[in-house]
Amino acid sequence: MTTGVRRRMGVEERRQQLIGVALELFSNRSPDDVSIDEIAAAAGISRPLVYHYFPGKLSLYEAALRRAADELALRFVEPREGPLGARLLRVMGRFFSFVDEHGPGFSALMRGGPAAGSSRANAMIDEVRQAAYEQILAHLNVSEPPARLQLVVRSWVSLAESTALIWLDGRKIPRGELELQLVHDFAALAAVSAAYDAEMAGILVRILADEPADGTFGELVVRLGGLMAGPAPDAQPGSAPDAQPGTEPGTGSDQPGAA
Repeated sequence: MTTGVRRRMGVEERRQQLIGVALELFSNRSPDDVSIDEIAAAAGISRPLVYHYFPGKLSLYEAALRRAADELALRFVEPREGPLGARLLRVMGRFFSFVDEHGPGFSALMRGGPAAGSSRANAMIDEVRQAAYEQILAHLNVSEPPARLQLVVRSWVSLAESTALIWLDGRKIPRGELELQLVHDFAALAAVSAAYDAEMAGILVRILADEPADGTFGELVVRLGGLMAGPAPDAQPGSAPDAQPGTEPGTGSDQPGAA
């Protein structure tokens, strides 16, 4: 029979272990509800030893936040191959996988958690948003984006973030539908901007030129076309057209015998 021997870790190895343990706990519960005692127990060490590596819960939380922010930023990295719509859909799939896996932790990341108001935490959150913004511009192959394109991309990144936070509150909409809807939202934002600006119109035309008719953006066109071709909201199937004001059906002025 062998006796298990606890291996002594180096300083950096222990720090990384504690960060990983904290991040796992934060992924299942709000960081505010996780105590240092729980982190110590999960790591198999004493509470004083946790404080040996981190001055307090805030410093450990910020270290976990740093790791989560770096991982989330990587979810927006995508090879620049194929239609943009398909690329964005893959990005949204990875983004929502992170959200799904780290629910409470994601909420804390984007809302500040125990570090709300901390300049370091706010800087990390801004880094994630900036990384997402830069990745989308890279996919568009635009190095110096015009003002309207900057607005479109930043608005879309913010929309993806707020949509994910709302979705976490009950997951009432199927995740796959939201991922596709967000890609369509990007196309819609770009299309509206293109209607106001010739430069944006040129960018949109270039994007659509590489999109297959049965691709992600093509599906949006089909869906919108179905709405436009549908019956008026108040019309009933098989109902006759509205009569002219002041007449009864079959007694209009163009009927025989009309006065």
